[in-house]
Amino acid sequence: MDLKSNSPILTDPIPISKPRLDFHDSLLPYSSSEVFSQGPFLTIPWKKPGLLDDVLSTSWLDAMKSSSPRNIMKYNGNEFSPNDADVAYLNWMLKYPSALTSIEQIVNNAKGKRIALFLDYDGTLSPIVDNPDHAFMSNAMRAAVRNVAKCFPTAIISGRSREKVRKFVGLKELYYAGSHGMDIMCPVQSPADHTTEVNEGNLYQPASEFLPMINEVFMSLVETTKNIEGAKVENNKFCVSVHYRNVDEKSWKAVAEYVQDTLKRYPRLRLTHGRMVLEIRPVLKWDKGKAVEFLLESLGLSSCDDVLPIYVGDDRTDEDAFKFLREGNRGYGILVTPAPKESSAYYSLRDPSEVMEFINLLVIHKKLVP
Repeated sequence: MDLKSNSPILTDPIPISKPRLDFHDSLLPYSSSEVFSQGPFLTIPWKKPGLLDDVLSTSWLDAMKSSSPRNIMKYNGNEFSPNDADVAYLNWMLKYPSALTSIEQIVNNAKGKRIALFLDYDGTLSPIVDNPDHAFMSNAMRAAVRNVAKCFPTAIISGRSREKVRKFVGLKELYYAGSHGMDIMCPVQSPADHTTEVNEGNLYQPASEFLPMINEVFMSLVETTKNIEGAKVENNKFCVSVHYRNVDEKSWKAVAEYVQDTLKRYPRLRLTHGRMVLEIRPVLKWDKGKAVEFLLESLGLSSCDDVLPIYVGDDRTDEDAFKFLREGNRGYGILVTPAPKESSAYYSLRDPSEVMEFINLLVIHKKLVP
């Protein structure tokens, strides 16, 4: 990829003669009745067991604070007051241009290629809200996602449970990956078009053996945090999310200590954090980047040099997908953020409203240039 002058120009990737994942041809398409908990599809290396991943034991409280809204914004070691925020953001956009103003460049680079679209949910298709159970997407956003799915294979990859995010989105013609990609609904075969419903029951669940452990942790944390006002523990099937957005900052230390004490009993689980949430996940090298790779493979698109994957997300967990696309010169990551932050993405959008505008533009260009 040519990155001269920080210009995110995607050159033609080197043709790939071998699938990126170690699949055997006879295993595709998938059986509609099987749930894959392990086996011949791909080898999943284990991470070294430990209590914490990106939340270090000596700085977990700082990590929690870093994901909260602040009156002072910091980027590249420089602090900005709210009055300077717009200037800082504009300077930051020199490195991460708006996907809206760069739409012509994106679609030009997509000429002769098939776009595959991957979308996060919270903070990308829906606004971040105080109550995670009320993170509803608008009807206009739903219509936009439905329209883009008619043009390109479209998948939702979320930290939520797959069933929950599917209920939020309410569209049957999409592919869904929940629990940060550890619960994937795959197509039976690559569809001839993108207007048909995706057959339910085609699952890939690389962390299925962790289900009893995750359920134990969920019940334990519900009990231990019940007296902390505002704390909410969410069971996302293959991960447990502890939301502290509505917790008084004076109680954040207690929340983190309860989580850390619980994890001491489960060395095969690890702790990560997102936007005002602590997440307990299996010690498994599987993330949203692996989910994108898997979905491209299952769609028959991973070994093609005429495919342009685009991933849109707002959270630190989306960085794994951005890195996957960048490292292999495979496609574009688009970071959704109202404030400057370092990222492996190529482009940026400010908020879900800009995400909706972007996917509407993709549809318009697709209709202009079939």
